[in-house]
Amino acid sequence: LQLVGVQNTGLIQSTKRSRARVEFHRKRHKLKQNHQAVQCNSNQHDKIILNRKQQANQNQRHGKPGTKIGNRHKKAPDFVLAANDLSPRGLKDYAGKVLVLVSVPSLDTPVCDMEVRRFNTEAAGLSDKVRIVAVSCDLPFAQARWCGAAGVKAVETLSDYKDTSFGKNYGVLIKELRLLARAIFVVAPDGSLAYSQLVPEVTKEPDYDAALAAVKKLV
Repeated sequence: LQLVGVQNTGLIQSTKRSRARVEFHRKRHKLKQNHQAVQCNSNQHDKIILNRKQQANQNQRHGKPGTKIGNRHKKAPDFVLAANDLSPRGLKDYAGKVLVLVSVPSLDTPVCDMEVRRFNTEAAGLSDKVRIVAVSCDLPFAQARWCGAAGVKAVETLSDYKDTSFGKNYGVLIKELRLLARAIFVVAPDGSLAYSQLVPEVTKEPDYDAALAAVKKLV
């Protein structure tokens, strides 16, 4: 009986070891599969990022949509923006003028700050028939504060904070962040869209020379 008990105990221990080995190999196989899946997803993600970068570079080279001369027969979309005193502004307020719409994410960021300051400086060499407007979703009060601190007087700041009509109508609204993409639009005196540039990378500045050349052709 004692021998049988020892044999049974040995059999139980052997069975436990076998089950443990099976469970170990099962978990190891599952872990390997998960690792392969993660690696596959990582490779797919890398490919997507690479494709996006390549597409952005290609867009910049070919001007689609990096820099695009708009159809002069296409009317610029209207909008309702808020001035620093909360009064509404629309295209009709700039009728007969060459209107430069500078779309930026936020004036309180370094690139936007540099960009609007640059246009403020360039405005000195432009005709009085030109109006430059910086548009963002910053509150009108914040825009007024920034202009005062930066000494910007030649560029008007308008806010799209209320219903983002500008962002929606011009296709530059970043919905997830409720911010505007970086872009330049030049509206001719007849209300047609003469020039546009959508900057593919929001941390990059626009093509100032191309935008200013388009403005000078209209005055």
